[in-house]
Amino acid sequence: MTAALRSQMAAKWNDGFTRLNRTEPGITGLISFSQAWNVATDYLHPRDIADPTFGKKTTDMAVVKAAFDTINRSRRLPVMLETFLGAGINIWLNTRSASSFLAHFLYDLQESDDTAVINSLIFRLVEWFRAWAPIDELGPTIRSAYTLTFQTQLFSILRPTFVRGFKALCTSTLVPVARQTPEMWEAFEALGLTDRYEGIIASVGYERIEEYVHETCTGKWDTPCLESLRSWMTMQIVPWMLPMYAKGAVNTDEARGMLQNVGSRFDFHMNKTLCDLRTSEIFDIIIDFPDSNGALQDLKECLQRVDQRAALVQSLRKSNRKRLLHPGADTKLILQQYVATIKCLRIVDPPGVLLFKVADPIRRYLRERPDTIRSIVANLVGDDDSGDSLVDENEPIQPLQALETEDYNDPNWDPEPIDAGPDFRTNKPSDVISTLVSIYDSKDLFVKELQVLLAQRLLAITDDNFEKVEKERRNIEILKIRFGEAALQVCEVMLRDMTDSKRIDGHVQSKRPSIVHPTIISRNFWPSLESSDIVMPGQFQALQTEYAKEFSTFKPDKRLRWLPHLGTVHLELQLEDRTIEADVPPLEAAFIELFSQKNIWTMNELVSGVGSVDRTAALKALITWIDLGVLKEDEENVFRLLEVAEETAPAARTAPTANVVEEPAVSAAQQQQADQMRLYWKFIEGMLTNLGSLPLDRIQTMLRFAPGYDKTPEQLAGFMEAARREGLVVGRDGMWRLNR
Repeated sequence: MTAALRSQMAAKWNDGFTRLNRTEPGITGLISFSQAWNVATDYLHPRDIADPTFGKKTTDMAVVKAAFDTINRSRRLPVMLETFLGAGINIWLNTRSASSFLAHFLYDLQESDDTAVINSLIFRLVEWFRAWAPIDELGPTIRSAYTLTFQTQLFSILRPTFVRGFKALCTSTLVPVARQTPEMWEAFEALGLTDRYEGIIASVGYERIEEYVHETCTGKWDTPCLESLRSWMTMQIVPWMLPMYAKGAVNTDEARGMLQNVGSRFDFHMNKTLCDLRTSEIFDIIIDFPDSNGALQDLKECLQRVDQRAALVQSLRKSNRKRLLHPGADTKLILQQYVATIKCLRIVDPPGVLLFKVADPIRRYLRERPDTIRSIVANLVGDDDSGDSLVDENEPIQPLQALETEDYNDPNWDPEPIDAGPDFRTNKPSDVISTLVSIYDSKDLFVKELQVLLAQRLLAITDDNFEKVEKERRNIEILKIRFGEAALQVCEVMLRDMTDSKRIDGHVQSKRPSIVHPTIISRNFWPSLESSDIVMPGQFQALQTEYAKEFSTFKPDKRLRWLPHLGTVHLELQLEDRTIEADVPPLEAAFIELFSQKNIWTMNELVSGVGSVDRTAALKALITWIDLGVLKEDEENVFRLLEVAEETAPAARTAPTANVVEEPAVSAAQQQQADQMRLYWKFIEGMLTNLGSLPLDRIQTMLRFAPGYDKTPEQLAGFMEAARREGLVVGRDGMWRLNR
């Protein structure tokens, strides 16, 4: 050993001896320090509270305080605390008494979720903590060191199952709130559980909020729920929060200030939970509008607090793809849902950013549907079979709004929202009709479709129902406000033609009475009408010739060009044993007129007798008379007039349950009708597979999109009955579904 090292060690020895012996003579100070060390360590040493002698030993606190003071003056207090607090508490927490209790608790917690087990453990731990704690007179330093050491050793021996039991205990304090006691929260605080498991305690409150929101708000859309939810939180959650987050508050104002931050977090979670719920229900909320206005108000307020706008857009677009934008959905229903979406999202987001993002796929899908324009126009003029108008009756009628451009000189100009797309400004919300028309690049498509639809409606008006013309005139006057007078000039000419036609027909009838009442139109102003080469035979031809001659006398500068395939003919057929009245198209009337010449005709003869006509249309016309029991197909393509009704024919129609195998071969007309319906069965089967039970009118509406479908609802009903007899479908209360 070198002299330098020897000198250094001597200096440290002298310094340590001086610190322990202090200024006492000899080793008197060292002896007193040893005695003080023994007194202090004996006092701090943990004792088993299960020991019968625990608490019976008296301690002279004056001696204990003097011992701690001696150790502190010798600057050895930190060493003593580190040695005996760490090692001593760890030893006693692993004693037979403590370890056996912890093991028993952990076993019980794994076997059941009884909160009494975790509750008894916590209070036993608090009992140990308080029994071993040094008195306050020893100062905050020793008390803090002891608390930190005890908590550190405790957390090191607790198993993961403790967290589950602790959470269950916290949950039990919520329902009812009266079950929680101040002693329990004080025990949490003493053991450091409040700070260590603050997230677990908060999650209990969060989960209770989620449970209550789903219980009370799911499917309740008519009234707002936020106010009632906040009242419930004030009555249920806030009292539960007070012992943990507002401990030590002496009055209401102080407690309110202490709860401000944590209360804001719980209110945010409540808003987020309700927002998530309404987001998942948004498609059905839109369907139920306007009865769901309360849910929309909640969603609007929640979105101002919670950043869930992107999730709302994604959820609604996904629901639209799954439940709306598919071939099984009728175009009218898609338009109705689109209009409802416009109204709902304007409530939730007045600037229209959400509507722009949600509506884009709907608009693109509607643009691809061939009947979108017709459906919109039909609804505008009141020709929608569903009876549901796309336009609110209380909404003012106004001209179509043009696309808006930025006006930076406007003092009320606002910048675009931060989540707006690049094309948002040009798609700023306007009235519903302008939004629907803007699906297409030009309103001319709607005007042309309006002309076609008006032509069809006017040509369908009979002489005894001319007041419908005035109704159409009122519709056009309303549409002039939207589309402008110049765009609807052709419609004005068409309506004028209807008035002139009635006046001309009245003049002709006064000169030469006739049962013919034609609608006379201007060829250059009406939409192109389907042409036909049908030639009306017999008395029909004579009636047309007489009427045209008298018309030429009244209008010498004009001549009539008949469209014999359009219109309706009222017939009264006088047979030997019966009289049949029917309103039929001209082709059916032409065929039955030929049977006045002879009773039996072939298909080729009938077609030649009325000019050039498609055989499919001819068969359809003949089937009408077969169904009325006027004609019968004896052989393939050979038809006979039934002057006397056959007794077996009605019985055959009313008793369709005969064995199919034993029936005779189906005639050509019946065979074609059956073959066509078998083709459409694939469409019907697909509808019932994808959409479930459907009424007959819905099936008829959707079948109109099938190529070449021209069956009447009565014919479809007959086919569905036949399919039911074959076991393919089941019909109940007007609803049809597949028989599975």
